Amino acid sequence: MTLQNKRKFGFSSLSLAVSLALTGTLASQVAFAEEEAKAETQNIEKIAVVGSRAAPRSVGESPVPVDIIGNEEFTKNGATDMNDLFSKVVPSYNVNAQPISDASTLVRPANMRGLAPDHTLVLLNGKRRHRSSVIAFQGAGISDGAQGPDISVIPAIALKQVEVLRDGAAAQYGSDAIAGVINFQLKDNSDGGTIEARYGEFYEGDGSSPMIAANVGMPLTDNGFFNVSGEYKTQDPTSRSVQRDDAQGLIDAGNTAVPVPAQVWGTPETKEDFKLFFNAGLDLNADQTAYMFGNWARRDVEGGFYYRNPTNRDGIYSADGGKTLLVGDLTGDMSGNCPTINVVGGVPDPDALAQVKADPDCFVFNEMFPGGFTPHFGGVVEDSSLVAGLKGTTKNSINYDFSLSYGKNTSDYYIKNTVNGSLGPMSPNTFNPGKYVQLERGASLDLSYFEIDTWSFAAGLEYRRETFEIYNGDPASFEVGPLASQGFGIGSNGFPGFKPEDSGSWSRGNVAAYIDVEKEITLDWLVTGAVRYEHYDDFGSTTNWKLGSIYNVAESFSLRGAVSTGFRAPTVGQNNVRNVTTAFSPNGLQDQATLPPTNPISVQKGGKPLDPETSFNYSLGGVLTLGEFFLTLDYFHIELEDRITQTSPLELSDADKDELLAQGILDASSFSAVRYFTNDFDTTTQGIDLVVSYAPDWLDGANFALAYNWTETEVDSWNPDNISDAKVKALEEALPHSKGTLTWTQELSADWRSMLRMNYYGSYWENHLDSDGELPIDVSSAVTFDAELSYDVNDNWSLSVGAQNLFDKYPDDNPWAGIAGAQYPVTSPYGFNGGYYYGRVSYSF
Repeated sequence: MTLQNKRKFGFSSLSLAVSLALTGTLASQVAFAEEEAKAETQNIEKIAVVGSRAAPRSVGESPVPVDIIGNEEFTKNGATDMNDLFSKVVPSYNVNAQPISDASTLVRPANMRGLAPDHTLVLLNGKRRHRSSVIAFQGAGISDGAQGPDISVIPAIALKQVEVLRDGAAAQYGSDAIAGVINFQLKDNSDGGTIEARYGEFYEGDGSSPMIAANVGMPLTDNGFFNVSGEYKTQDPTSRSVQRDDAQGLIDAGNTAVPVPAQVWGTPETKEDFKLFFNAGLDLNADQTAYMFGNWARRDVEGGFYYRNPTNRDGIYSADGGKTLLVGDLTGDMSGNCPTINVVGGVPDPDALAQVKADPDCFVFNEMFPGGFTPHFGGVVEDSSLVAGLKGTTKNSINYDFSLSYGKNTSDYYIKNTVNGSLGPMSPNTFNPGKYVQLERGASLDLSYFEIDTWSFAAGLEYRRETFEIYNGDPASFEVGPLASQGFGIGSNGFPGFKPEDSGSWSRGNVAAYIDVEKEITLDWLVTGAVRYEHYDDFGSTTNWKLGSIYNVAESFSLRGAVSTGFRAPTVGQNNVRNVTTAFSPNGLQDQATLPPTNPISVQKGGKPLDPETSFNYSLGGVLTLGEFFLTLDYFHIELEDRITQTSPLELSDADKDELLAQGILDASSFSAVRYFTNDFDTTTQGIDLVVSYAPDWLDGANFALAYNWTETEVDSWNPDNISDAKVKALEEALPHSKGTLTWTQELSADWRSMLRMNYYGSYWENHLDSDGELPIDVSSAVTFDAELSYDVNDNWSLSVGAQNLFDKYPDDNPWAGIAGAQYPVTSPYGFNGGYYYGRVSYSF
């Protein structure tokens, strides 16, 4: 069938079959002919907006691989977070729990095609989605320093479909579109709706997660729609922990105040998670439509942190590695004559300790936390956006779309069960260290014109202004207290507050222009091309291009391919962020400062202004259909230069600290190391995506789907002064090279449906505790199973029960479990909580 015929007939058997196959899931549960008829009568979207800035196409016509994932595929899961749902339906998408990872606990970084979170562009209704305010400071190598969008704020019930463009597309969409593009399409029904309640928990009896969600479509006069969706959920924490060796040693030595376990590794607690989305459109006349969509979301998440040992935690309990306790003289003139408390075998001298506790002029934090303490770090993430536009067609058949956009993401942090050491006994135990804010505003004008069977043209102009803000914390979180000069740490221990001199607002603007052209050379051969120019206030200009083609070799087989250049602009946050985080190191816990690359200390260590990352992409693939058997196979190759990441921790000498103090950074004495963002390595990433769908006639109502991804990254060059060998290994090995799913869905009867899915995860390497390779774990491959059974009570009510990780599979045991208490490798792509069961009730009207 020619490209002309496929366009003429719209949802042909080939285009629909390929669209089903490309989803990697089972969007159809009925006979193929019935589904085709339903698509035509109900106008089910099997047309991809992404991949072409000219005429939207069915995925079978696209020169690059595009997955179209229907809303129903997100509901056939026990998970409720969009990141977890996405990892089930897109094999190259990986995300893990982030149990102890500073702000990444609040907004988890996710990786597509083995690249960083901000190498994937996210769109909502075809418009660029603003990025999160969270920068991943502890991203297990691959995500270090990334600042990508937060897709967790999107409720599954709000979605009509999701399009995943698995190819470089910076020439069409701009910065970040290196690994691909994800376009979330909101529902646009003008009537009807769904209310859904769901509850689940892990086999071990923890992590319960109730959720309620609703979607309602309403008319907006006789010529429009207003569709609104909401979701509310909570999730209890889990624990897969063992007692740390040092904590057990303290207990064995008689310290009865040590918590059990001293440190919790598990899914963080979600205290509340509320999401609200709306989508509206109004036909002003036959040729003009006004539209508006947006959201508001609020999420409160609290996770764990590293345990503070009551004999040797630097700056709180000791200043000499645990040989003696750190004793504070409270007299002001150092006349307290406080005794020395020696520590032998992890036990402080009881007589000297008792003397200090009885003396009002002397103080040790063993009085406040005799068994040590484990901070609890959390935050409130608020996200809002609004897009409004006008689109239509002129009298000379030019399509236009003008829009204005606004997006804001705020991360307001808190930390509990900790102290500001320099304040001594006056220290509070709860702090608000401050917040980050990401604000983006934009305007765009897109024009397109196409003649059936000949040419398609598109062009556009865009303007964006991006702002990153830091708000200082409460005074106690950063205050330099009276005991600072005696060796006590400054600021809320674990996450010191942002000081007034750290706070500020930094902005950048950029303008862009693009041209996209498509031409059908023959009825079976389509060629596309795009060029994009962008200018940024800070680093200058960049021009990128793309060429793509698809050729129908035969009625049942097409070849496709593309080649392109791309870029990712350094974010304003990466250029200006200031942060201090507590990280595990071979020498114990370290307070590591992240400073702007232009800070004098960063410059002294090799820092310089950031440049954009640049990429060269090419892909080659094919689409095959043989009756009920459909297959797509695509190879991709991504060369990425000047990649941006954080340096490995660079140790600070006394001279370095003196220079920081001279700059007025008074807590510099607490810093063990400094990091900054840098363009310091190049990589080559290549892989294969295989998608197969089969609906056999001999098993009525059945459909089988296989989705498999193989991805491999090689670090081609790097600066060994800034990037360690362990970080290089993490970039290459921290994600499974192979991941796949095999799904069988079955219409058991008119009212009963079932789903069984096998998930495969390849082996990977974990740099446990970000320990610079000192605690390596080679984690084995694994197979897990998911299952769901659904029953339609009547036309309105539906019941479902299911399980994820049906057979309760856990990762390999952690060989270093005693060091920090994690029973299993913490970056497992399928989690470390074991099996999870759930039930769901839906009412549709």
